[in-house]
This record gives sequence, C-alpha cells and structure tokens, in this order.
Amino acid sequence: MAGEETEAITAQGLEELKAELHQLETVGRREMAAVILAAREEGDLKENTEYHQAKEAQGLMETKILRLQERLRRAQVVEADASSTVVVFGSKVTITDVPTGKQQTWTLVGPTEASVAEGKLSSESPIARALMGAAPGDTVAVETPKGSREIKVDKLG
Repeated sequence: MAGEETEAITAQGLEELKAELHQLETVGRREMAAVILAAREEGDLKENTEYHQAKEAQGLMETKILRLQERLRRAQVVEADASSTVVVFGSKVTITDVPTGKQQTWTLVGPTEASVAEGKLSSESPIARALMGAAPGDTVAVETPKGSREIKVDKLG
C-alpha cells in the first residue's frame, strides 16, 4: 500500500524476527492449546482460574503474534556498507564518552532490534542520530536529558 512506513532492520534481525514468529505460531500455539485443554478438564469454567489465566495468556500471545507479523510485513533489510568510512545504519562503531573516558562498542540497528546487553543501539536513539555520518576521529555532541555530551568516534568495524 502506498505511504506505509517501512522498518529498517538488519538481515540478522530479520532472521531473528522470523524465528520468533515461527516459534510462537507453531510450538507456542500448540503448548497454549494443551494448557487450555488441561484447564478445561478441571471442571466448571465459571470458577476455573487456571482456564481464565490460560485464555488471557493466549490472548497476549496472539497479540504478540499480530505485532510480529506487522513488523515482518513492514521490515526492510538495510545493511551497512562495509566500505563506508562514516557511521551508517548497521555500522559497528567504537566510541568514547569524552567527559568520562568510557569506551563502548555498538552496532546501530533498528529500534525493535535494540538491546543494550547485546551491544545493539537503536538507530533512533540520540547517540546513534548524532553519530550518523561521523568518521573515526570525529567528536560529536549528543543532547541528553542531563545536557550536551561529547562522544568521540574511535573506529568502525
């Protein structure tokens, strides 16, 4: 459809999205059906807490499936240009927070792929937006709730 937004995602992120969706649509649904069946066998459904909890969990899972299907429909794989000399979507970049000297390495990914624990930074975050187009050796200003901070790009890759 014309005018629909796409969601930038890495190839790895797309594969993870497909795997999660497949797991929920197959194994997840089968397991949920078994839980509901077992709860139904407990007797009167009006006062069967396990049954009502299972039906609520099923509703939450189906909502998640619908959201993942929508993400998959809007997904557009964007890969970093390995020859790029500046920070772009998909880049792996090592930075230093100038005031603290703290060094971190991030891969810039789509917002739904972001995971601090995995070193994946949302391309929509203030830091990522400030880094876009910067080259190793550049220092950029990042606006944060606590004020402006300087971040130095150490290396790409």
